[in-house]
Amino acid sequence: MATPTTDPTQWLTDLVKQQQAILTPSGDAVGMTKQLTEALVPWTKAFNDLTKAQMQLFQQWTAPVQEMFAPWLKMIPGAEAFTKPITDKRFAGEAWSNDPRFEMLARTYLATTENLFKALDAAPLEDKDKAQWQFALRQITDAVSPSNALLTNPEAIDKALETGGASLVDGAKLFAEDLAQGRISQTDMDAFEVGVNVGTTELFELIHYKATTEEVYATPLLIVPPSINKYYILDLQPSNSFVKHAVDAGHNVFLMSWRNADESVGDKTWDDYVESILTALATTNAIAGSKEAQVLGFCIGGTLLTSALAVAKGRGEKPAASLTLLTTLLDFSEPGEIGVLLNKDVVEAQESKIGKGGVFEGKGLAQVFSSLRANDLIWNYVTAGYLKGQAPPAFDILFWNADSSNLPGPMYCWYLRNMYLENNLKKPGGTTQAGVKVDLGTVDIPAFVFAAKEDHIVLWTSAYESSKLLGGDTKFVLGASGHIAGVVNPPAKKKRNYWINGTEGAAPEAWLDSAESVPGSWWPLWYEWLEKAAGEKVAAPTQQGDDKHPVLEAAPGQYVKVKVV
Repeated sequence: MATPTTDPTQWLTDLVKQQQAILTPSGDAVGMTKQLTEALVPWTKAFNDLTKAQMQLFQQWTAPVQEMFAPWLKMIPGAEAFTKPITDKRFAGEAWSNDPRFEMLARTYLATTENLFKALDAAPLEDKDKAQWQFALRQITDAVSPSNALLTNPEAIDKALETGGASLVDGAKLFAEDLAQGRISQTDMDAFEVGVNVGTTELFELIHYKATTEEVYATPLLIVPPSINKYYILDLQPSNSFVKHAVDAGHNVFLMSWRNADESVGDKTWDDYVESILTALATTNAIAGSKEAQVLGFCIGGTLLTSALAVAKGRGEKPAASLTLLTTLLDFSEPGEIGVLLNKDVVEAQESKIGKGGVFEGKGLAQVFSSLRANDLIWNYVTAGYLKGQAPPAFDILFWNADSSNLPGPMYCWYLRNMYLENNLKKPGGTTQAGVKVDLGTVDIPAFVFAAKEDHIVLWTSAYESSKLLGGDTKFVLGASGHIAGVVNPPAKKKRNYWINGTEGAAPEAWLDSAESVPGSWWPLWYEWLEKAAGEKVAAPTQQGDDKHPVLEAAPGQYVKVKVV
């Protein structure tokens, strides 16, 4: 019999070999034994890793006790104090370190959570299966944090004592208000009103912005925002409005405002959205008196826009002079954390429910996005609001984040299957859209592709790989921060940085290693790039629209004001 060694995997392998010698040395027996060995080795390694993780957990559990007695341990020759600071911002307040009981609770929770993830990481699972389990485990561990309960949150307890219980009354009121509206408040929703201090066809309204300069570039700019959100993320308050800066830079700006879908448009498809963009592009060119426009797409708006340009090319048309993509996926090989939540069963369930007609509710998608950063976008507001009675401050981006939009079921399901599930868009001819076999390589106009380094919705590495699918001269720019803050970064703030000029064609990390870091906003760089295809300056239009496309009403229009019930 094999003698146990310090390596359980080796011991198990030796044991199987000894058992093999007892068997009749037939090919079948040897083959079966080999298969058994190969099958058991990964699980044995996982068991070994789990054992190591358990030992680490025990050491971490005992560390707080040793820290509590650190002053006395210092008196003992050779004894060492364990003073590793807690860096998790949920436990950053002094109240957590002032009382050893709460510090012990926080450290125990963090140690347990860390080792649960280590144990899961050691399991011999497929990468996607493991990612799905990691997502589920993160939701559970975030939810059971001691910071989320009154009796185990010393900051909430101190607040209640300081206010004579008033904070608890305020917290109960905030909880009742959130319960009535069916979501957790992340900002003061009464502080903003669309069309006041933040920015008719069946599926969109086209907004034509009034010029603020005496002359504008002859080539207009059409912006295609995400269809899953309201357009005004690019037109917030004047100080951080992407649109206002573009208008002030002398561009003749048009912008699509997508309809917040209801049952009346519940049968609309992906093709309908593609045709809508082509209609908006033709209208923009007609009003501006140009043959081509410069076009910009943000997130799924960029996916739709690039698809529309490929359809136009397949029809022998060229309505655009340049393409800008902001945090956009074209190659869905690595779709980020959203991809973890989607599999064949999930997509088929949605197709069965709303694939032939119906509405996908925007609230559901907003909750999914929040769950991807649960500590920042859910539990942070639970502890501050319900436990401490602190109403959320006014924040325009979070106001927009809570103002979600519905999508037609057929359009949404087609998107899930062909992008996230099957990644058909990257394949030349892999999708047929509006009657055309789409090949993104035929989009051969100059392209400016922006990604955000901390983006968890569109991984920057995936946006980088997506840029390689285009057929024209492409400039890739990587900005700091995340999906929204990376884009909405006005120059006056003098915040963050961006990277440019990495090694062309290199792998993403190699590109970043070779890239130049530039401080501040990437917007001026984009304006400089945009001017190359902007044409000459012409007199600014004195009115919006034209005789064939009259103004229906003042901006921001009707669609953006429709709320999800």
